[in-house]
Amino acid sequence: MRVVLSNSAGVPLYQQIKEQVGTAILSGELAEGSALPSVRALARDLRISIITTTRAYAELAGEGFIATVPGKGAYVLPLDSALVREQLLRRVEDGLQTALDAALRAGLDREDLIQILDGLIQAEHEYASAQEGMSR
Repeated sequence: MRVVLSNSAGVPLYQQIKEQVGTAILSGELAEGSALPSVRALARDLRISIITTTRAYAELAGEGFIATVPGKGAYVLPLDSALVREQLLRRVEDGLQTALDAALRAGLDREDLIQILDGLIQAEHEYASAQEGMSR
């Protein structure tokens, strides 16, 4: 797992860590039971405060992604399907909000957005069908 931080992203560093680790867990890059770097090691590697990494880990633990064991470190917990669904739903909502903001700036209305979304869904179905046909 690689964490990349940006001071100019407009997002707090602990939030960037939390999101990147959470994404790695949801994608399966970090499997259940995987050990995470210690708070101190991660802070040292990223050249940030231990307080920042502690907060990121605390929030990940609070959301059920990891468990921290004093003296042993932090480990990835089994994914709860309700948790996974909630996290993915939040990502969809964030993406749609970003798209809606851009659409409003471009002067698009509801029908335009539905037409664009339908086109994207159709293209995805066609791509999936083509991939399926190639794997036979």
